[in-house]
Amino acid sequence: MPSTDAQPAGARAPFRLARFAPLVSVALALVAWEAVSRSGMWPDWLLPGPGPVFRRLGEETLAGKTAEACRITLGRALLGLGMSVVIGGGAGLFLGRFRWARAAVAPLLAGLQTVPSVTWFPLAILLFQLSEQAIQTVVVLGAAPCIAVALLDSFDRVPPVLVKAGRSLGLEGFGLFRHVLLPAAMPGFVSGVKQGWAFAWRSLMAGELLVLIGDKPSLGAHLHFARELSDAEGLLAWLVVVLGIGILVDVLVFRTLEDALHRRHGLSRDAAR
Repeated sequence: MPSTDAQPAGARAPFRLARFAPLVSVALALVAWEAVSRSGMWPDWLLPGPGPVFRRLGEETLAGKTAEACRITLGRALLGLGMSVVIGGGAGLFLGRFRWARAAVAPLLAGLQTVPSVTWFPLAILLFQLSEQAIQTVVVLGAAPCIAVALLDSFDRVPPVLVKAGRSLGLEGFGLFRHVLLPAAMPGFVSGVKQGWAFAWRSLMAGELLVLIGDKPSLGAHLHFARELSDAEGLLAWLVVVLGIGILVDVLVFRTLEDALHRRHGLSRDAAR
């Protein structure tokens, strides 16, 4: 008798093809970019096509500028996201454990989450001048509330049957929170960290455009100077780097982590079939 675990080749085809979806979207974007560039709506010096831009990016990479800029910007991003996870995750754990605290603080978190990150920069610059502290303050203010709210929402979505099962085994209070609620909320928490990364990355790019630190040629600094010099090729080349980092972090880090957590909880595509 054939094994019931065996899957038809066609059943796995959509899942395998889905892995190439980001490449397809990038290819379509490049085709659209080339079409708009050739349409004549803007002159070549104002909107160059992918060819000249990628040649310029290659020159910047060979000169070592791309690696240096990525090192500076990603270092800031990792530091800001790390602090946001600690602060936002800690706040979410505390508020999820104590309902009275959540009732008092949750509206404030929701309000902070709706404030555009760029609006914090005047205050951050006033307090910390043009410094790393000003950039990181805005990154944390943008990402930490998002992570805290996501963790609280994850606690709310824990199936009641799991809570009942835990109580039937004698778990109450902190034991129920630690062994049932927290593990069940982890997939949602990771999704919240992913959203927090998006907030942090956008805040950081805005910060690097506004807060220029002379001895640190970050991605935002290169974008700023390319704009000041009306260097369209350079501007688009650095935009490609920013977009590429966003895609790679999503595909290689968060999608991999989400798939691992889903498989652990029996929620993967394979388990669903």
